[in-house]
Amino acid sequence: MDLGINGKTALITGASSGLGYASALALAKEGVKVALNSRSEEKLERAAENIKKESGFAPYLIPGKLGEPGQAEMIASQAREKLGRVDILIGNAGGPPAGMFNDIDPETWRQASELTLHSAIDLTRAVLDDMKKGGWGRIIYITSVAVRQPVHNLIVSNTLRAGLTGFAKSISNQYGRDGVTVNTICPGYHATDRLKNLADHEAGSEGLKPDDIYARWAENTAVKKLGCPEDFGSVVAFLASQQAAYITGAAIAVDGGSYKGLL
Repeated sequence: MDLGINGKTALITGASSGLGYASALALAKEGVKVALNSRSEEKLERAAENIKKESGFAPYLIPGKLGEPGQAEMIASQAREKLGRVDILIGNAGGPPAGMFNDIDPETWRQASELTLHSAIDLTRAVLDDMKKGGWGRIIYITSVAVRQPVHNLIVSNTLRAGLTGFAKSISNQYGRDGVTVNTICPGYHATDRLKNLADHEAGSEGLKPDDIYARWAENTAVKKLGCPEDFGSVVAFLASQQAAYITGAAIAVDGGSYKGLL
C-alpha cells in the first residue's frame, strides 16, 4: 500500500534505538525525509547509518537532551532548518524511572515531568504553526499501555503519560479542522533496551532472573510473546499516512492484547 507520504518530512525524538528508531526507519522506508534526535551523537550516527542502508535516505541528526531548558525548542528549530518544515512529529522520550510512590523523590518527579510531558508540549508548540499553514500535519506521541492500565512499580510513567494523553486529546479537538491529526500509541512490552532495564530492575527486586520476567510479560499477552519494534514502526507509519486522515484523538494500544479492558 502506498501511504501517500513520500516526500513528507518528520522529526522523531528518542530515535537512536528502540521504538523511536523503529518509527524513523518505517517512515524513511516510505520516502519520508527524517530528522533524528537523541542524547547520544554516537548512537545517532549508528542509527542513521542503518537507516540509510535500509532506506537509501541519509537522515539528518540533531543531538539534544529533551527535558532540559530550551532543548525542545532547539531541536525543533534545527529540524525546521534542515527539513524546511516538519510535517510529522513523532514524540518519544526515555521512560521515567521505575519505583513506587515512596521511592520517588520530588526532584525525580520534576525531571521526569520535564522529559515526558513538558518536552512534548514544547515540541508541539514549535511545529504546529507550519502544519496549520500547510493544511496537513501528523503528531504522534509514543506513550505506554500504562495509560489504560497502570503498571505496577511505574507510578511516574503511569501519571505523566496519562497527562500527555489528555494533552493530545485536547489539541486533537482544536486542530483537526486544520488538517492536523494528533494521536498517541500505547505500546506494551516490546523487545527494547528500555524493556531490558525494567526486567533487570524487577528481577532484582523479586529475586528472579530477567528471563523469568520476560516470560511473565509474554504470558500476560494474548499472543504469548513480546512485541517486535519493527511491527510497532509500521503502526506509526500508518498513523502518519494519508489513509489515516480520519483518525485523531485516539490512544491506540499496540500491546499484543496485554490490556484486558474493552475500550
